[in-house]
Amino acid sequence: MVTSNAPPYPDLFRFDNTYARDLQGFYVPWTPTAVPAPHLLRINESLAYDLDIDAGALNSDYGARIFSGSEVPGGATPLAQAYAGHQFGGFAPQLGDGRAVLLGEVLDRRGQRRDIALKGSGRTAFSRGGDGKAAVGPMLREYLISEAMHALGIPTTRVLAVVKTGEQVIRERPLPGAVLARVAASHVRVGTFQFFAARGERDKLRMLADYVIARHDPQLKGLEDRYLGLLRAVTERQASLIAQWMCVGFIHGVMNTDNMALSGETIDYGPCAFMEGFNPATVFSSIDRGGRYAYGNQPEIAAWNLARFAETLLPLIDPKSPERSIQLATEVIQRFPELYGKYWLKGMRAKLGLTTANEDDLDLASEWLALLEQQRTDYTLAWRRLADAATGDIGPLASLFAKSKSLPSWLDRWRRRTAKESTSPENRQQAMRLVNPIYIPRNQRVEEALSAASDRGDLSLFEQLLAAITRPFEERPGLEHYTEPASPEFTEGYQTFCGT
Repeated sequence: MVTSNAPPYPDLFRFDNTYARDLQGFYVPWTPTAVPAPHLLRINESLAYDLDIDAGALNSDYGARIFSGSEVPGGATPLAQAYAGHQFGGFAPQLGDGRAVLLGEVLDRRGQRRDIALKGSGRTAFSRGGDGKAAVGPMLREYLISEAMHALGIPTTRVLAVVKTGEQVIRERPLPGAVLARVAASHVRVGTFQFFAARGERDKLRMLADYVIARHDPQLKGLEDRYLGLLRAVTERQASLIAQWMCVGFIHGVMNTDNMALSGETIDYGPCAFMEGFNPATVFSSIDRGGRYAYGNQPEIAAWNLARFAETLLPLIDPKSPERSIQLATEVIQRFPELYGKYWLKGMRAKLGLTTANEDDLDLASEWLALLEQQRTDYTLAWRRLADAATGDIGPLASLFAKSKSLPSWLDRWRRRTAKESTSPENRQQAMRLVNPIYIPRNQRVEEALSAASDRGDLSLFEQLLAAITRPFEERPGLEHYTEPASPEFTEGYQTFCGT
Protein backbone atom coordinates (compact mmCIF):
# COMPACT_ATOMS: atom_id res chain seq x y z
CA MET A 1 0.00 0.00 0.00
CA VAL A 2 1.37 3.43 -0.97
CA THR A 3 0.78 6.34 1.39
CA SER A 4 1.07 10.01 0.56
CA ASN A 5 1.99 12.98 2.72
CA ALA A 6 0.36 15.38 0.27
CA PRO A 7 -2.33 17.62 1.81
CA PRO A 8 -5.89 16.50 1.04
CA TYR A 9 -6.84 19.92 -0.39
CA PRO A 10 -3.71 21.27 -2.13
CA ASP A 11 -5.48 24.21 -3.83
CA LEU A 12 -7.82 25.15 -1.00
CA PHE A 13 -6.54 28.71 -0.42
CA ARG A 14 -4.97 29.85 -3.73
CA PHE A 15 -2.58 32.22 -1.98
CA ASP A 16 -1.03 35.24 -3.68
CA ASN A 17 1.29 36.76 -1.08
CA THR A 18 2.27 40.30 -2.05
CA TYR A 19 3.45 41.33 1.42
CA ALA A 20 6.02 38.52 1.50
CA ARG A 21 6.99 39.06 -2.11
CA ASP A 22 7.15 42.86 -2.31
CA LEU A 23 8.25 43.87 1.19
CA GLN A 24 11.25 41.76 2.08
CA GLY A 25 12.88 43.20 5.16
CA PHE A 26 9.53 44.16 6.67
CA TYR A 27 9.03 40.84 8.43
CA VAL A 28 10.68 37.71 9.75
CA PRO A 29 9.82 34.41 8.04
CA TRP A 30 8.28 32.28 10.75
CA THR A 31 6.61 28.90 11.06
CA PRO A 32 3.75 28.58 13.55
CA THR A 33 4.19 26.22 16.47
CA ALA A 34 2.48 22.84 16.23
CA VAL A 35 0.01 21.99 19.01
CA PRO A 36 -0.65 18.61 20.63
CA ALA A 37 -4.34 18.03 19.88
CA PRO A 38 -5.99 20.56 17.53
CA HIS A 39 -9.77 20.52 17.64
CA LEU A 40 -12.02 22.90 15.70
CA LEU A 41 -14.39 24.86 17.88
CA ARG A 42 -15.98 26.82 15.05
CA ILE A 43 -15.67 27.55 11.35
CA ASN A 44 -17.19 30.76 9.99
CA GLU A 45 -18.95 29.29 6.97
CA SER A 46 -20.31 32.58 5.64
CA LEU A 47 -16.84 34.13 5.71
CA ALA A 48 -15.36 31.05 4.04
CA TYR A 49 -17.93 31.50 1.27
CA ASP A 50 -16.98 35.18 0.88
CA LEU A 51 -13.34 34.11 0.56
CA ASP A 52 -14.27 31.50 -2.06
CA ILE A 53 -12.92 28.73 0.18
CA ASP A 54 -14.68 25.38 0.64
CA ALA A 55 -16.11 25.52 4.18
CA GLY A 56 -16.64 21.76 4.16
CA ALA A 57 -12.96 21.19 3.51
CA LEU A 58 -12.07 23.57 6.35
CA ASN A 59 -14.43 21.85 8.78
CA SER A 60 -12.16 18.82 9.10
CA ASP A 61 -9.08 17.50 10.84
CA TYR A 62 -7.08 19.15 8.07
CA GLY A 63 -8.72 22.49 8.85
CA ALA A 64 -7.92 22.02 12.54
CA ARG A 65 -4.26 21.40 11.72
CA ILE A 66 -4.06 24.42 9.40
CA PHE A 67 -5.77 26.87 11.76
CA SER A 68 -3.88 25.68 14.82
CA GLY A 69 -0.55 26.24 13.09
CA SER A 70 0.33 22.56 13.15
CA GLU A 71 0.47 22.35 9.36
CA VAL A 72 1.36 25.06 6.84
CA PRO A 73 -0.99 24.96 3.84
CA GLY A 74 0.34 24.84 0.32
CA GLY A 75 1.12 28.29 -1.10
CA ALA A 76 1.45 29.98 2.29
CA THR A 77 4.55 32.00 3.18
CA PRO A 78 4.17 32.36 6.96
CA LEU A 79 5.78 35.42 8.48
CA ALA A 80 5.74 37.67 11.54
CA GLN A 81 5.31 41.34 10.66
CA ALA A 82 7.49 44.05 12.17
CA TYR A 83 5.88 47.14 13.69
CA ALA A 84 6.33 49.63 16.49
CA GLY A 85 3.68 51.63 18.35
CA HIS A 86 2.59 54.10 20.96
CA GLN A 87 1.04 52.13 23.81
CA PHE A 88 -0.95 54.32 26.18
CA GLY A 89 1.04 57.28 24.88
CA GLY A 90 4.50 55.77 25.35
CA PHE A 91 6.51 54.81 22.27
CA ALA A 92 7.84 51.27 21.88
CA PRO A 93 10.21 51.20 18.87
CA GLN A 94 9.82 47.44 18.35
CA LEU A 95 6.68 45.42 18.95
CA GLY A 96 5.77 43.21 16.00
CA ASP A 97 3.73 40.03 15.78
CA GLY A 98 4.57 38.49 19.11
CA ARG A 99 1.90 35.79 18.91
CA ALA A 100 0.65 36.06 15.34
CA VAL A 101 1.72 34.73 11.98
CA LEU A 102 0.48 35.94 8.60
CA LEU A 103 -0.11 32.84 6.48
CA GLY A 104 -0.74 34.76 3.27
CA GLU A 105 -3.30 36.54 1.12
CA VAL A 106 -6.25 35.38 -0.94
CA LEU A 107 -8.60 37.14 -3.34
CA ASP A 108 -12.23 36.92 -2.26
CA ARG A 109 -15.27 36.56 -4.52
CA ARG A 110 -15.28 40.31 -5.20
CA GLY A 111 -11.62 40.32 -6.14
CA GLN A 112 -10.61 42.01 -2.88
CA ARG A 113 -7.29 40.97 -1.34
CA ARG A 114 -7.65 39.57 2.19
CA ASP A 115 -5.02 38.49 4.73
CA ILE A 116 -5.36 35.22 6.62
CA ALA A 117 -3.36 35.27 9.84
CA LEU A 118 -3.12 33.08 12.93
CA LYS A 119 -3.31 34.57 16.42
CA GLY A 120 -2.03 32.62 19.41
CA SER A 121 0.16 30.36 17.27
CA GLY A 122 3.26 30.46 19.49
CA ARG A 123 6.34 32.54 20.07
CA THR A 124 7.97 34.54 17.28
CA ALA A 125 11.06 36.71 16.97
CA PHE A 126 8.95 39.58 18.36
CA SER A 127 7.51 37.85 21.43
CA ARG A 128 9.59 39.79 23.97
CA GLY A 129 9.39 37.03 26.58
CA GLY A 130 5.73 36.15 26.06
CA ASP A 131 4.59 32.61 25.33
CA GLY A 132 2.88 33.63 22.08
CA LYS A 133 -0.23 31.66 22.96
CA ALA A 134 -3.88 32.44 23.53
CA ALA A 135 -6.80 31.01 25.47
CA VAL A 136 -10.24 29.82 24.38
CA GLY A 137 -12.13 32.67 26.06
CA PRO A 138 -10.38 35.65 24.44
CA MET A 139 -10.39 33.99 21.02
CA LEU A 140 -14.12 33.29 21.18
CA ARG A 141 -14.64 36.87 22.39
CA GLU A 142 -12.96 38.15 19.23
CA TYR A 143 -15.21 35.89 17.16
CA LEU A 144 -18.36 37.17 18.88
CA ILE A 145 -17.56 40.87 18.89
CA SER A 146 -16.15 41.02 15.38
CA GLU A 147 -19.16 39.17 13.96
CA ALA A 148 -21.44 41.56 15.83
CA MET A 149 -19.59 44.51 14.32
CA HIS A 150 -19.84 42.98 10.86
CA ALA A 151 -23.58 42.45 11.28
CA LEU A 152 -23.91 46.10 12.36
CA GLY A 153 -22.24 47.15 9.11
CA ILE A 154 -19.04 48.42 10.74
CA PRO A 155 -15.71 47.73 8.96
CA THR A 156 -13.91 45.01 10.86
CA THR A 157 -11.49 42.16 10.74
CA ARG A 158 -13.30 38.83 11.08
CA VAL A 159 -12.58 35.38 12.43
CA LEU A 160 -12.49 32.44 10.04
CA ALA A 161 -11.90 29.75 12.66
CA VAL A 162 -11.13 29.06 16.32
CA VAL A 163 -9.21 25.92 17.21
CA LYS A 164 -8.68 24.43 20.65
CA THR A 165 -5.06 23.32 20.97
CA GLY A 166 -5.27 20.59 23.59
CA GLU A 167 -2.83 22.35 25.90
CA GLN A 168 -3.08 24.73 28.83
CA VAL A 169 -1.88 28.32 28.81
CA ILE A 170 -0.92 29.94 32.07
CA ARG A 171 -2.48 33.29 32.90
CA GLU A 172 -3.96 34.10 36.32
CA ARG A 173 -4.85 30.41 36.24
CA PRO A 174 -4.42 27.59 33.73
CA LEU A 175 -6.77 28.02 30.76
CA PRO A 176 -7.49 25.89 27.68
CA GLY A 177 -5.38 27.09 24.77
CA ALA A 178 -6.71 28.20 21.41
CA VAL A 179 -5.63 29.69 18.10
CA LEU A 180 -7.72 32.05 15.99
CA ALA A 181 -7.60 32.61 12.23
CA ARG A 182 -8.18 36.29 11.48
CA VAL A 183 -9.13 37.75 8.11
CA ALA A 184 -8.31 41.37 7.33
CA ALA A 185 -8.14 43.70 4.36
CA SER A 186 -4.53 43.98 5.49
CA HIS A 187 -2.59 44.05 8.75
CA VAL A 188 -0.62 47.23 7.96
CA ARG A 189 -0.92 49.58 10.93
CA VAL A 190 0.18 53.06 11.91
CA GLY A 191 2.79 51.22 13.95
CA THR A 192 4.16 49.54 10.82
CA PHE A 193 5.15 52.96 9.50
CA GLN A 194 6.46 54.00 12.90
CA PHE A 195 8.84 51.03 12.96
CA PHE A 196 10.74 52.24 9.89
CA ALA A 197 10.37 55.95 10.60
CA ALA A 198 12.01 55.48 14.01
CA ARG A 199 14.98 53.90 12.25
CA GLY A 200 15.23 56.64 9.65
CA GLU A 201 14.72 54.11 6.84
CA ARG A 202 13.20 56.46 4.30
CA ASP A 203 13.45 54.06 1.38
CA LYS A 204 11.46 51.45 3.28
CA LEU A 205 8.89 54.04 4.28
CA ARG A 206 8.43 54.85 0.62
CA MET A 207 8.14 51.17 -0.29
CA LEU A 208 5.56 50.64 2.45
CA ALA A 209 3.55 53.71 1.47
CA ASP A 210 3.55 52.67 -2.19
CA TYR A 211 2.44 49.17 -1.16
CA VAL A 212 -0.47 50.52 0.89
CA ILE A 213 -1.49 52.85 -1.92
CA ALA A 214 -1.48 49.99 -4.44
CA ARG A 215 -3.50 47.80 -2.09
CA HIS A 216 -5.98 50.24 -0.55
CA ASP A 217 -5.89 53.47 -2.57
CA PRO A 218 -4.92 52.58 -6.15
CA GLN A 219 -6.46 55.83 -7.43
CA LEU A 220 -3.43 57.60 -5.92
CA LYS A 221 -0.80 55.59 -7.82
CA GLY A 222 1.57 57.77 -9.79
CA LEU A 223 0.26 61.07 -8.42
CA GLU A 224 2.85 63.61 -7.35
CA ASP A 225 1.09 64.20 -4.02
CA ARG A 226 0.17 60.54 -3.43
CA TYR A 227 1.64 60.40 0.08
CA LEU A 228 -0.39 63.38 1.21
CA GLY A 229 -3.32 61.70 -0.53
CA LEU A 230 -2.67 58.56 1.50
CA LEU A 231 -2.80 60.58 4.71
CA ARG A 232 -6.10 62.11 3.60
CA ALA A 233 -7.56 58.71 2.71
CA VAL A 234 -6.57 57.06 6.00
CA THR A 235 -7.87 60.06 7.95
CA GLU A 236 -11.21 59.85 6.13
CA ARG A 237 -11.53 56.12 6.81
CA GLN A 238 -10.76 56.52 10.48
CA ALA A 239 -13.18 59.42 10.89
CA SER A 240 -15.94 57.25 9.46
CA LEU A 241 -14.96 54.20 11.52
CA ILE A 242 -14.79 55.97 14.88
CA ALA A 243 -18.12 57.69 14.23
CA GLN A 244 -19.68 54.28 13.66
CA TRP A 245 -18.18 52.98 16.92
CA MET A 246 -19.65 55.92 18.78
CA CYS A 247 -23.08 55.48 17.23
CA VAL A 248 -23.41 51.91 18.54
CA GLY A 249 -21.68 52.47 21.89
CA PHE A 250 -18.59 50.37 21.12
CA ILE A 251 -15.47 50.84 23.24
CA HIS A 252 -12.27 49.50 21.68
CA GLY A 253 -10.32 49.65 24.91
CA VAL A 254 -6.77 49.71 23.57
CA MET A 255 -6.43 52.29 20.78
CA ASN A 256 -2.65 52.10 20.57
CA THR A 257 -1.11 53.11 17.24
CA ASP A 258 -0.27 49.47 16.53
CA ASN A 259 -4.02 48.77 16.71
CA MET A 260 -5.01 51.34 14.07
CA ALA A 261 -5.24 49.62 10.68
CA LEU A 262 -4.70 51.77 7.61
CA SER A 263 -7.48 49.85 5.86
CA GLY A 264 -10.05 51.48 8.16
CA GLU A 265 -11.10 48.20 9.74
CA THR A 266 -11.58 47.63 13.45
CA ILE A 267 -8.69 45.43 14.59
CA ASP A 268 -7.67 43.75 17.85
CA TYR A 269 -10.64 42.77 20.01
CA GLY A 270 -8.87 42.56 23.35
CA PRO A 271 -10.34 44.63 26.19
CA CYS A 272 -13.35 45.70 24.12
CA ALA A 273 -17.01 45.96 25.10
CA PHE A 274 -20.31 47.60 24.28
CA MET A 275 -21.50 50.28 26.68
CA GLU A 276 -24.84 49.73 28.40
CA GLY A 277 -25.74 52.67 30.68
CA PHE A 278 -24.71 55.78 28.75
CA ASN A 279 -21.67 57.46 30.25
CA PRO A 280 -18.93 58.97 28.05
CA ALA A 281 -16.36 58.19 30.76
CA THR A 282 -17.00 54.44 30.53
CA VAL A 283 -13.87 52.28 30.63
CA PHE A 284 -13.95 48.49 30.78
CA SER A 285 -10.27 47.72 30.09
CA SER A 286 -8.38 46.39 33.10
CA ILE A 287 -5.17 48.09 31.93
CA ASP A 288 -6.66 51.53 31.15
CA ARG A 289 -6.42 52.89 34.67
CA GLY A 290 -6.31 56.52 33.58
CA GLY A 291 -9.24 56.32 31.21
CA ARG A 292 -7.18 57.26 28.16
CA TYR A 293 -9.33 55.07 25.91
CA ALA A 294 -12.71 55.79 27.48
CA TYR A 295 -15.72 55.84 25.17
CA GLY A 296 -15.86 59.63 24.96
CA ASN A 297 -12.13 59.97 24.28
CA GLN A 298 -12.07 57.76 21.20
CA PRO A 299 -12.38 60.54 18.58
CA GLU A 300 -9.54 62.54 20.15
CA ILE A 301 -7.34 59.45 20.42
CA ALA A 302 -7.97 58.65 16.77
CA ALA A 303 -6.80 62.14 15.82
CA TRP A 304 -3.73 61.73 18.03
CA ASN A 305 -2.88 58.41 16.37
CA LEU A 306 -3.31 59.95 12.93
CA ALA A 307 -0.91 62.73 13.89
CA ARG A 308 1.66 60.04 14.67
CA PHE A 309 1.01 58.52 11.25
CA ALA A 310 1.42 61.93 9.63
CA GLU A 311 4.82 62.30 11.30
CA THR A 312 6.06 59.14 9.59
CA LEU A 313 5.05 60.50 6.17
CA LEU A 314 6.74 63.89 6.50
CA PRO A 315 9.94 62.82 4.66
CA LEU A 316 7.79 61.63 1.75
CA ILE A 317 5.23 64.43 1.42
CA ASP A 318 7.76 67.02 0.34
CA PRO A 319 11.36 65.71 0.56
CA LYS A 320 12.75 69.13 -0.33
CA SER A 321 10.88 71.16 2.27
CA PRO A 322 10.28 69.79 5.78
CA GLU A 323 8.40 72.96 6.64
CA ARG A 324 5.96 72.49 3.78
CA SER A 325 5.49 68.81 4.69
CA ILE A 326 4.56 69.80 8.23
CA GLN A 327 2.16 72.46 7.01
CA LEU A 328 0.37 70.15 4.57
CA ALA A 329 0.14 67.25 7.03
CA THR A 330 -1.07 69.51 9.81
CA GLU A 331 -3.89 70.80 7.62
CA VAL A 332 -5.08 67.23 7.04
CA ILE A 333 -4.99 66.28 10.72
CA GLN A 334 -6.73 69.47 11.75
CA ARG A 335 -9.64 68.51 9.50
CA PHE A 336 -10.27 65.31 11.46
CA PRO A 337 -12.77 66.83 13.93
CA GLU A 338 -14.78 68.22 11.02
CA LEU A 339 -14.72 64.88 9.17
CA TYR A 340 -15.60 62.92 12.27
CA GLY A 341 -18.38 65.36 13.12
CA LYS A 342 -19.82 64.96 9.63
CA TYR A 343 -19.95 61.18 9.88
CA TRP A 344 -21.18 61.22 13.48
CA LEU A 345 -24.03 63.62 12.71
CA LYS A 346 -24.98 61.58 9.65
CA GLY A 347 -25.22 58.52 11.92
CA MET A 348 -27.19 60.41 14.55
CA ARG A 349 -29.68 61.69 11.98
CA ALA A 350 -30.32 58.14 10.80
CA LYS A 351 -30.75 56.92 14.37
CA LEU A 352 -33.18 59.78 15.04
CA GLY A 353 -35.18 58.83 11.96
CA LEU A 354 -34.28 61.97 10.02
CA THR A 355 -33.84 61.95 6.26
CA THR A 356 -32.96 65.61 5.73
CA ALA A 357 -30.47 67.99 7.29
CA ASN A 358 -31.38 70.86 9.59
CA GLU A 359 -29.01 73.22 11.38
CA ASP A 360 -30.58 72.33 14.74
CA ASP A 361 -30.00 68.58 14.40
CA LEU A 362 -26.70 68.68 16.29
CA ASP A 363 -28.40 70.25 19.29
CA LEU A 364 -31.27 67.76 19.08
CA ALA A 365 -28.88 64.80 19.14
CA SER A 366 -26.71 66.32 21.89
CA GLU A 367 -29.70 66.99 24.12
CA TRP A 368 -30.87 63.40 23.65
CA LEU A 369 -27.48 62.08 24.74
CA ALA A 370 -27.51 64.43 27.73
CA LEU A 371 -30.83 62.87 28.74
CA LEU A 372 -29.30 59.40 28.53
CA GLU A 373 -26.29 60.47 30.55
CA GLN A 374 -28.37 61.99 33.35
CA GLN A 375 -29.90 58.63 34.24
CA ARG A 376 -27.25 56.32 32.77
CA THR A 377 -30.04 55.03 30.52
CA ASP A 378 -29.22 51.93 28.52
CA TYR A 379 -27.81 53.26 25.25
CA THR A 380 -29.04 50.47 22.96
CA LEU A 381 -32.54 50.17 24.41
CA ALA A 382 -33.09 53.93 24.49
CA TRP A 383 -32.51 54.21 20.75
CA ARG A 384 -34.61 51.16 19.99
CA ARG A 385 -37.53 52.36 22.12
CA LEU A 386 -37.28 55.78 20.47
CA ALA A 387 -38.12 53.94 17.25
CA ASP A 388 -41.27 52.63 18.97
CA ALA A 389 -42.17 56.20 19.85
CA ALA A 390 -42.09 57.17 16.18
CA THR A 391 -45.62 55.74 15.82
CA GLY A 392 -46.83 57.08 19.17
CA ASP A 393 -45.99 54.13 21.42
CA ILE A 394 -44.02 55.98 24.09
CA GLY A 395 -44.62 53.56 26.96
CA PRO A 396 -41.50 51.40 26.46
CA LEU A 397 -39.36 54.55 26.10
CA ALA A 398 -40.91 56.32 29.11
CA SER A 399 -40.20 53.29 31.29
CA LEU A 400 -36.47 53.83 30.69
CA PHE A 401 -36.76 57.44 31.93
CA ALA A 402 -38.96 56.89 34.98
CA LYS A 403 -37.07 59.46 37.04
CA SER A 404 -36.69 62.08 34.32
CA LYS A 405 -38.97 65.07 33.82
CA SER A 406 -37.09 66.21 30.74
CA LEU A 407 -38.14 63.49 28.31
CA PRO A 408 -41.55 64.96 27.31
CA SER A 409 -40.11 68.31 26.28
CA TRP A 410 -37.37 66.65 24.23
CA LEU A 411 -39.93 64.36 22.56
CA ASP A 412 -42.00 67.41 21.63
CA ARG A 413 -38.95 68.96 19.98
CA TRP A 414 -38.18 65.70 18.15
CA ARG A 415 -41.76 65.43 16.88
CA ARG A 416 -41.69 69.01 15.62
CA ARG A 417 -38.46 68.21 13.76
CA THR A 418 -39.78 64.99 12.21
CA ALA A 419 -42.99 66.76 11.19
CA LYS A 420 -40.92 68.87 8.77
CA GLU A 421 -40.31 65.74 6.69
CA SER A 422 -42.74 63.84 4.47
CA THR A 423 -41.84 60.39 5.85
CA SER A 424 -44.78 58.57 7.42
CA PRO A 425 -44.50 57.51 11.09
CA GLU A 426 -44.54 53.84 10.06
CA ASN A 427 -41.75 54.27 7.51
CA ARG A 428 -39.74 56.33 9.98
CA GLN A 429 -40.06 53.60 12.58
CA GLN A 430 -38.99 50.95 10.10
CA ALA A 431 -35.96 53.00 9.04
CA MET A 432 -34.96 53.60 12.67
CA ARG A 433 -35.18 49.89 13.44
CA LEU A 434 -32.75 49.21 10.61
CA VAL A 435 -30.02 51.33 12.23
CA ASN A 436 -30.78 50.96 15.95
CA PRO A 437 -30.02 47.37 17.00
CA ILE A 438 -32.05 45.47 19.55
CA TYR A 439 -29.29 42.89 20.14
CA ILE A 440 -25.65 43.67 20.98
CA PRO A 441 -23.06 41.46 22.71
CA ARG A 442 -24.08 42.46 26.22
CA ASN A 443 -21.22 42.00 28.61
CA GLN A 444 -22.95 39.66 31.04
CA ARG A 445 -24.11 37.37 28.23
CA VAL A 446 -20.67 37.38 26.66
CA GLU A 447 -19.05 36.38 29.94
CA GLU A 448 -21.59 33.61 30.51
CA ALA A 449 -20.96 32.19 27.05
CA LEU A 450 -17.17 32.41 27.33
CA SER A 451 -17.11 30.86 30.81
CA ALA A 452 -19.22 27.92 29.66
CA ALA A 453 -16.98 27.36 26.63
CA SER A 454 -13.71 27.74 28.53
CA ASP A 455 -14.56 26.00 31.80
CA ARG A 456 -16.92 23.27 30.62
CA GLY A 457 -16.34 22.99 26.89
CA ASP A 458 -19.99 23.94 26.36
CA LEU A 459 -20.52 26.09 23.25
CA SER A 460 -24.32 26.19 23.40
CA LEU A 461 -24.51 29.64 25.03
CA PHE A 462 -21.92 30.93 22.57
CA GLU A 463 -23.95 29.68 19.60
CA GLN A 464 -27.20 31.11 20.96
CA LEU A 465 -25.64 34.51 21.58
CA LEU A 466 -23.99 34.48 18.16
CA ALA A 467 -27.33 33.73 16.51
CA ALA A 468 -28.88 36.74 18.25
CA ILE A 469 -26.19 39.33 17.57
CA THR A 470 -25.62 38.43 13.92
CA ARG A 471 -29.22 39.51 13.20
CA PRO A 472 -29.05 42.58 15.41
CA PHE A 473 -31.96 44.61 14.03
CA GLU A 474 -34.61 41.89 13.86
CA GLU A 475 -36.49 41.59 17.15
CA ARG A 476 -37.48 37.97 17.73
CA PRO A 477 -39.64 36.29 20.39
CA GLY A 478 -37.77 34.19 22.92
CA LEU A 479 -34.64 36.35 22.87
CA GLU A 480 -35.75 38.94 25.41
CA HIS A 481 -32.94 38.07 27.81
CA TYR A 482 -30.42 39.25 25.21
CA THR A 483 -31.92 42.75 25.41
CA GLU A 484 -31.73 43.09 29.19
CA PRO A 485 -28.99 45.29 30.70
CA ALA A 486 -26.77 43.77 33.34
CA SER A 487 -27.32 44.66 36.98
CA PRO A 488 -25.54 47.77 38.31
CA GLU A 489 -23.46 45.46 40.52
CA PHE A 490 -22.19 43.52 37.50
CA THR A 491 -21.49 46.61 35.42
CA GLU A 492 -19.74 48.53 38.19
CA GLY A 493 -17.06 45.91 38.63
CA TYR A 494 -16.87 44.70 35.02
CA GLN A 495 -13.45 44.53 33.38
CA THR A 496 -12.15 43.15 30.12
CA PHE A 497 -8.61 41.95 29.49
CA CYS A 498 -6.18 41.98 26.60
CA GLY A 499 -5.92 38.18 26.52
CA THR A 500 -2.14 38.01 26.36
